[in-house]
Amino acid sequence: MKYLSEYRNPELVQEYLAELRKLVTRPWTIMEICGGQTHSLVKNGIMDMLPQEITMVHGPGCPVCVTPLGIIDEAIYLAEKEGVILCSFGDMIRVPGSEKSLLEAKAAGADVRILYSPLEALKVAHDNPGKEVVFFAVGFETTAPANALSVVQAREMGIRNYSILASHVLVPPAMEAILSDPENKIDAFLAAGHVCTIMGVEEYIPVVDKYEVPIVVTGFEPVDLLQGILMAVTQLEKGEAKLENQYVRVVKREGNRLAKDTIREVFKVADRDWRGIGTIPVSGYEVGENYAEYDARKKFKLNLAPVGENSECIAGEILKGMKKPFECPNFGTKCKPEHPLGAPMVSSEGACAAYYHFAGVS
Repeated sequence: MKYLSEYRNPELVQEYLAELRKLVTRPWTIMEICGGQTHSLVKNGIMDMLPQEITMVHGPGCPVCVTPLGIIDEAIYLAEKEGVILCSFGDMIRVPGSEKSLLEAKAAGADVRILYSPLEALKVAHDNPGKEVVFFAVGFETTAPANALSVVQAREMGIRNYSILASHVLVPPAMEAILSDPENKIDAFLAAGHVCTIMGVEEYIPVVDKYEVPIVVTGFEPVDLLQGILMAVTQLEKGEAKLENQYVRVVKREGNRLAKDTIREVFKVADRDWRGIGTIPVSGYEVGENYAEYDARKKFKLNLAPVGENSECIAGEILKGMKKPFECPNFGTKCKPEHPLGAPMVSSEGACAAYYHFAGVS
């Protein structure tokens, strides 16, 4: 297939559903890691079409959703500093910190700017030499190359009033954290195709081998997801556990080597706190020592007091696949997109937002 419309073909969708109904003999629980996959599953009604034996649960693959309150508070602190321009992707603006959101800080006078790329933030720094410009660098491995490249270019251009507040998280350690949880009930994973486009697929092999769980790399369209689910269920029914790549039109085994080289040049792997989950070892990127002058935490000597998560938000249970959004007592009442209690109701990849907008349970 060559065209996007082919991956939304209703006849192909029905063919895959028919194959699944013939194949499945017992209950299976499959977690899609990426929030983009979650939105596609919910928006297109795929979960309602699947055989009742197949349960899809939603993983921690929304980078905005897993960003903890403490890091959001750091961004707000920087935005409110005199002489600082805080730049961010739009999804982060309305996510609540411990006391307020970046949007509320902006309304109170902070210079917070919504951009589509860290390279735009670099231009803001170039055009405002008397200001410190900080880019809130949130994302999985997918956005890491562009954020790293902005730092490399800042040095090459001699721009010193630019830095990034890194909040990058990594997928394989999150999978391991979920699988090592005693309450884990995941039988197979759909891995995020865009992450694997950057990183390749080899880093998932140890997870498959250690936990004997099938992992299928998939895209985001209905046919992609159904083919991925079929591949996972085929393995499960045969008692197999291996890594497969459904997204072959985009994902190569080795990934994008140039992008990975850029990541390694700027970032180092570090422990990272995840909203509602806690600290996962070696699960994030921080700016390395070679580029320390572009690390906002070092430049501004950030050392804010730790804060606890909102007790009314069950984001952690949702991100670990233990509960669905509609099982939250505040879903659609105290927690709505315009007044969210937590990030999963805000982000364009958040599971709560997907259910609120598309599942008819708001």
